Amino acid sequence: MASQPSQQYAYRAQKKIGLVGGTPNYTPLDNFQNPDVPARTYKYSSDGRLYAYALPSGVHIYQAEGAQLLQELPLQNIVEINFSPRGTYLSTWERPVKLEDGQQHKNQRVFSVSTGEELVAFTQKSQEGWDLQYTISESHAVRLVGQEIQVFRPAEWSKGVADRLKVEGATSVTLSPGLNPSIAVFVAEKKGQPASIKIYSLTSLAGPPTSQKTFFKADRATIKWNTIGTQVLILTQTDVDQANKSYYGETGGFYLLSASGNYDCRVTLDKEGPVHDFAWSPNSKEFAVVYGYMPARTKLLDQRAKPLHDFGTAFCNFISFNPQGRLIALAGFGNLAGTLDIYDRRTLNKVTNIDAANTSHCEWSPDGRFLLTATLSPRLRVDNGIKIWHCTGPLMHVQLIDELYQTSWRPALIDTVPQFPQNIPAAPAPSPSVQELANVAKPAPVRAAVAYRPPGARGLEASSAYKREDGTPSGSSTPNGRFSRSPAPGRTRTKRHVPGAPTSPSPVRSPEPEKRGRKNKGKKDGGKKEPTTPNGRPSLEIQVNGKATNGAMSPTNGSVPETPAEGSILDPIAKKVRNLNKKLKAIEDLKDKSNKGERLEATQLKKIETEAEIRAELSKLGISS
Repeated sequence: MASQPSQQYAYRAQKKIGLVGGTPNYTPLDNFQNPDVPARTYKYSSDGRLYAYALPSGVHIYQAEGAQLLQELPLQNIVEINFSPRGTYLSTWERPVKLEDGQQHKNQRVFSVSTGEELVAFTQKSQEGWDLQYTISESHAVRLVGQEIQVFRPAEWSKGVADRLKVEGATSVTLSPGLNPSIAVFVAEKKGQPASIKIYSLTSLAGPPTSQKTFFKADRATIKWNTIGTQVLILTQTDVDQANKSYYGETGGFYLLSASGNYDCRVTLDKEGPVHDFAWSPNSKEFAVVYGYMPARTKLLDQRAKPLHDFGTAFCNFISFNPQGRLIALAGFGNLAGTLDIYDRRTLNKVTNIDAANTSHCEWSPDGRFLLTATLSPRLRVDNGIKIWHCTGPLMHVQLIDELYQTSWRPALIDTVPQFPQNIPAAPAPSPSVQELANVAKPAPVRAAVAYRPPGARGLEASSAYKREDGTPSGSSTPNGRFSRSPAPGRTRTKRHVPGAPTSPSPVRSPEPEKRGRKNKGKKDGGKKEPTTPNGRPSLEIQVNGKATNGAMSPTNGSVPETPAEGSILDPIAKKVRNLNKKLKAIEDLKDKSNKGERLEATQLKKIETEAEIRAELSKLGISS
């Protein structure tokens, strides 16, 4: 619970009031006045008749139906509030402070809802378990002070403690519901002494406990009574896991005890790991437990801890029966994905699967037909808001809120709620907010995944940025992975011009057949060898206009030598001429850039200055430039 929720806090909580047995009403209450300052917390009475919220300046109590203001208590810095079961009393808790006169701060107070009068006040330092526990008839109220259990009669607050019980080492007390209330007192393990749970009848605290059990590995305990208060489930845990398997401690044991003492046992779990959650069915005759390392196992057991059904393993850590006990919700929240499965208790078949990612709070509606899921701050500070789902799976309503700290359904007494129908009802029409969310979060169309093919292989031209000087795509390849020498589709093959190379035409080389032809040429020509020069090198003579001409420069003709045939080797003079022509071509390109106004680097300017030297050298070789 955060200390400073947004001012929409109380308004949004009040807004979500469902019509019992009907479709929830998603419109704000007309008479409700939204507070203009941040609210800290809110609370409904267990019968749904009253509603209250706490502001920094006071507590406001409303009639829930119609939002009529009943009381305004001028109390500052209230952090927690709570109603008694019938809404007769309102308890408040504020953080304890040191008073100037040295007296203890009475930071827990009880007020009459009808008159607003303060009836009694206590000193309660711990916020955990701060409130009094009332019987369902409000005839008794119980609180633990140190190692003493104090019992009050709310009708006679002024008389003080009506009864008391001292239990050495008591760390927590839990009052049962039902018409014959009992209290379960837990004593933690200490100095080698085992922990214990003791059950006393509230009407005869002076007598011995009606049921008790001792066990080890128990620094704290989670205690849950069934609806009628005849049996209790106890989950013990340690603060430190001696095996170092869990940062959060170790699950000691899971026990079932009857209030009368005629039955108790340790619930046998067949999968190693912690107990994540457990819950009683509203019929008080069976319970479900989620346990074991992930994926966890979920089982349904009867009131003698005998298995009734195994739901299998899944990534879940939350279980909840709807108020009528007809549907069971299994989910994985917190650090799990948020998958929520709903099962029909009658057939034990899965009804639906819901994706409720990032859920911090999950709660059934009083009629058992809808589920409220919410993402709350400060657990998560993004995607805050509420979603309401029908028990068959469809999303009914969405409301996103920048900062949401608390939300809940308006409670209703079970006898005022109609019975769950024999057949699971169909979902009504969703609110317009669902379609609006779908339009905002509509995903882009997913294209089928295909293997990448370069533009040349798709019958398309590659971008001009990737073309060579001869216009063919750079890096295009054939299906066998070798570079293609053929022109792109729709284009004619042109010879690539190499700067400084001869400009006369020469035969176009084909990649593989010519190589094979040269390899077998000697055999096809009857073993004749290519002509060679006296030094053993291949002759550079090529046929030009029907005449044999040496590929090397002849000083008498003064012309540029032709490109030698494939596989021939240039002599040193021809190589030198070719390199000098390359340099001249590069210099001409730099001069063109300079004439166009481009800025040249110092190295490029020095290169231009060598033009005269290159031409002089060509002249010495008999080449006219």
